[in-house]
Amino acid sequence: MNEPHSPAELQRLYQERFAGMSDYRDQVWRVLVDEYFAQWIPPGAAVLDLGCGHCEFINNVRSEIRYGMDLNPDSVQKAAAGVRVLVQSCSEPWDLPDASLDVIFTSNFFEHLYTKRDLRDTLLQARRCLRPGGRIIALGPNIRYLPGEYWDFYDHYLALTELSLGEVMTETGFTVEHRIARFLPYTMSRGAQKPLWMLRLYLKLEFAWPLLGKQFLVVAQV
Repeated sequence: MNEPHSPAELQRLYQERFAGMSDYRDQVWRVLVDEYFAQWIPPGAAVLDLGCGHCEFINNVRSEIRYGMDLNPDSVQKAAAGVRVLVQSCSEPWDLPDASLDVIFTSNFFEHLYTKRDLRDTLLQARRCLRPGGRIIALGPNIRYLPGEYWDFYDHYLALTELSLGEVMTETGFTVEHRIARFLPYTMSRGAQKPLWMLRLYLKLEFAWPLLGKQFLVVAQV
């Protein structure tokens, strides 16, 4: 993969984009993990947070083995004790054995890959490293509902929907189990920091997702 941004550029970009929001983002991800995503994460699982950024997801996961993967140098500093961060390109061979993971999670990351080939190569590595029955859980902005806003972040390259991502997952050997076109609202990097009780309520009120959700959720199994 010909990386469009150097590690130092990524570090500066995300430090500025999420300045002053680290505590709030950590609290949001604690709610999301505990009250929604934990349903796919057994306590003894080996979990990888792909494109882990500042590690808000993986730091809040309660599992036996935890990994993050990112090119951003801050990922290593932000990782909690017990989280091993792989500092590498996701489309190159991963520094993990075959069939060594139970769950791969990724949020708002695939749109930052430079080409469709990078996405395909990344999914092939994910499939190699997942055990039989393992899952990949992918959350990301849905271009269908964000035709303009999607491009407000200059490091967005791939325009994806739940259908296009599901298609390439199937092509790389996964079986799609769940595909939600409209799940969470768009972004935490802009706008007000809403109370956490509103997030908890939103997760329970599935009828609100088609009204407010602009991010897809795709869950696929090996």
